[in-house]
Amino acid sequence: MKPAPAILLTIDVEECDIPIEYGYAMELEEQLEQSRKGLKEFMSVVTQAEVPCTVFCTGVYAQHNSDWIKKLEQQHELASHGFYHSQFQVADLLSSRQLLEDLSGRKVTGFRMARMQHIDEKEILKAGYQYHSSLNPTWIPGRYNHLSASKLPFFEQGLWNIPASVTPNFRIPLFWLAFKNFPLFVFKQLCRETLKKNGFLNLYFHPWEFSDLSKYPLPAHASRGSKGELIKKLKSLIQYFQEENLGEFMTMQDFVKQLENGK
Repeated sequence: MKPAPAILLTIDVEECDIPIEYGYAMELEEQLEQSRKGLKEFMSVVTQAEVPCTVFCTGVYAQHNSDWIKKLEQQHELASHGFYHSQFQVADLLSSRQLLEDLSGRKVTGFRMARMQHIDEKEILKAGYQYHSSLNPTWIPGRYNHLSASKLPFFEQGLWNIPASVTPNFRIPLFWLAFKNFPLFVFKQLCRETLKKNGFLNLYFHPWEFSDLSKYPLPAHASRGSKGELIKKLKSLIQYFQEENLGEFMTMQDFVKQLENGK
């Protein structure tokens, strides 16, 4: 029997450094506090909806919020988002995984590179991961051009690659900016079409999106919905998936197990 389409809600828990990209000076503690506030809102929604999510967390956030890491509910997965959000060394692959495992007592099997940047998959495998989700198979001006990459999960060099979701036609990215800026009814329909055609939906968010960013000099497309509107959209989106019975919510780890069984 063919499994139900997989709905993968993921959140990249990191330092809120997006205002720095636009020239605003922020101390680390302020970056972490904005992420804490937004993460509390996000987790409240998924907990109330009783759906699992995958938390890709940086080592820096984990070090400063070790109690939260230890208390993360078992239904949710903990995965690595590198050690720092704004810089990267290959050694961070292993050190971030070990830190998360030490703090949580869990096995960490997944990795996502900050800003979905390219990274040598051999190094990811060498650091002890089973999968990564660092590919956005579309074109984002100034970021990347992956129009020829697979839209579907694939196994390569001993590692599962779970791409962020794009639409079957035209590869419209269903990433955080689309969720913030598209009318919700449009985003829902695009998700529905993607689930039906591709058999999975991999959505990613950031905790600071759900915090109040109004005091920072951010362009409207990056800050839209940060005063609570985005939380309402997230609740509505999850409710839509549930009421329409569009798929099964699961963690990345469970999805990889499903893929392994179907190989």
